[in-house]
Amino acid sequence: MERETRHLQAAAAYRVSMSGSGEFCPRCGNIIEREDTLSREGVDSALCDACYIDEYDLVDAPDRVQVRVCSQCGAVHRGNRWVDVGAEDYTDIAIDAVTEALSVHVDATSISWQVAPEQVDETTIRMHCQFSGVLRETPVAEEVVVPVKLSRETCERCGRIAGGSYASVVQVRSTERDPSEEETDRAAEIAHELVAELEDKGDREAFVTEVSDVAGGLDIKLSTNRLGEQVARRIVRDFGGSYSDYETLVTEDADGNEVYRVTYAVHLPPYRPGEVISPGDEDPVLVESVRGNLKGTRLTTGEDYEANYEDGDAPDADRLGTADDGEETTLVAVTDEHAVQVLHPRTYETESVARPDYLDPDAETVSVIDTREGLFVLPT
Repeated sequence: MERETRHLQAAAAYRVSMSGSGEFCPRCGNIIEREDTLSREGVDSALCDACYIDEYDLVDAPDRVQVRVCSQCGAVHRGNRWVDVGAEDYTDIAIDAVTEALSVHVDATSISWQVAPEQVDETTIRMHCQFSGVLRETPVAEEVVVPVKLSRETCERCGRIAGGSYASVVQVRSTERDPSEEETDRAAEIAHELVAELEDKGDREAFVTEVSDVAGGLDIKLSTNRLGEQVARRIVRDFGGSYSDYETLVTEDADGNEVYRVTYAVHLPPYRPGEVISPGDEDPVLVESVRGNLKGTRLTTGEDYEANYEDGDAPDADRLGTADDGEETTLVAVTDEHAVQVLHPRTYETESVARPDYLDPDAETVSVIDTREGLFVLPT
């Protein structure tokens, strides 16, 4: 009100001065150059430099700035959305908020400023801002202090996570066996990796609600159907197998549209890389890949093995063990191009076994696996 009154008084004085010589400041009455007066428009421009600078602040600053921070994930509310900033402290965030809230006089030039933050307590940062510039060819300086209040809240994303919200479930299972700990750990890791990738792109809708061990495998609850499909697809890419999906109607939204929850059932192959199997009446095979057709190495010859197209990653075979069951023993002698002699790792008796191509005849020791079908040398 006081400033408005001064504006009215200045306007009246301006009209009086213009009806006369027009050479006097309507505020203080001092003589001003006519060419300066005529070169400026409006009541404020008729003021002399001293009154003009006294009338207006170099900087317009708010009494206080509030920054909304999620107490769970540390996201900051900007505009109408929450933004992940990855800040360990909020000094830089407070500086940005104050910078956006400040406005500098439109006629000022050569503006420079610096800020000194003062941490008052856990939720308050006091910003000491010093400005300098040039206004009507006159150097001016001003200092303002703006308190920044950190308001701790819960963002929508964290609220949904706390409420157990999810739109899809990835069920990790396997045929004829339970998934290994390595497979379930990697499946959960894949889900978190995908969420991190989407977060880096600014997607705050992606999150893992829950990972739980269940009978026969692992369940991963995820925030969106799209994320569920991405996780299922990447698990299959890493471990082989396949996945199927089916929908379940759970509710209707505010517009009456049906909302479905999607389950992605991942079926891992019955065999894993590192297993030793006996496919039918053939020689034992060390499994090396189960993506597409099962592939491996024959332990008697060292030749490559690939299951028939019809059998894919699940040929009819007996499990004999895993490469982890291998034991180091002494290579006694090379009998011929098809056989070698080794010490049995437990009976210490000399046994003749098949000589695969990958065996180094100059080696002193080899790794062997003892199965119900006999003793076999494993690849190094």
